[in-house]
Amino acid sequence: MIYLLSFTFPDAGQEAAFFKQQKRTCYDTFYPFNIFSNHQLVNLDFEPITILYGGNGSGKTTALNVIAETLKLQRDSLYNKTNFFQDYVEMCKFRTMQVVPRESRIITSDDVFDFMLDLRGINNGIHQRREEIFQEYLDTKYSNFQMKSLEDYDELKKVNAARHQTQSKYVRHKLMNNIREHSNGESAFIYFTEKIRENALYLLDEPENSLSPSKQKELVAFLEESVRFFNCQFIISTHSPFLLALKGAKIYDMDEEIIGVKKWSELSSIRAYYEFFKEYEEEFK
Repeated sequence: MIYLLSFTFPDAGQEAAFFKQQKRTCYDTFYPFNIFSNHQLVNLDFEPITILYGGNGSGKTTALNVIAETLKLQRDSLYNKTNFFQDYVEMCKFRTMQVVPRESRIITSDDVFDFMLDLRGINNGIHQRREEIFQEYLDTKYSNFQMKSLEDYDELKKVNAARHQTQSKYVRHKLMNNIREHSNGESAFIYFTEKIRENALYLLDEPENSLSPSKQKELVAFLEESVRFFNCQFIISTHSPFLLALKGAKIYDMDEEIIGVKKWSELSSIRAYYEFFKEYEEEFK
């Protein structure tokens, strides 16, 4: 599914005309002006999966933020804006095949990191509660409790549970069953699967962060299925070889002096990986 057909950034002439009209001279940065025009990038055309590839400072994250702001997509985390950001956004244009769904959103590394911190905070609370339940189990199991009235019924149930269950089973039952501890990679993967729903456009900023290679492969499968079966469109900034190999992805090389489309196997980092593993090929046999 394609919701967003193309996106147009202001060219060098439009930027020059804008600054000619400005009286503001006290700023040391005009970000995001002069980023894409310096690389002759004016237009991005999109497929069901489009990837913006490049290293730090290549502008791939800036492009996602500009697109998200222009389309007014949902987002969880704030990001740094300069005094000229909104001026730049107002100069951008886009074409859609149909109305971009309201559920569409941008997902950034900060979103995922904040989610993991929230989970960690919850689980820290569970650690404290677990210690309390450990002691409750011991106190209850070896108590001399005798039921004297119906008011003691709840305590009777607790005593019976403690006397007929192992300590670990008793604690698991008493804790919240829907809160589980995960590794950072598992938590990050959960965030993507919870936020990405059917029939929407998603901008993903370096989703490989916090994901192990195996989890990145799982994410690739999830994204491909979301496109194929659930009418999703993705625009992804990444330098992960696993994501760059997404089936049918259109890849813009943001590291080039003049930004253009490349096959994933032509990208400099992928070639570096390939040559490295070829050099040590015998060690894998």
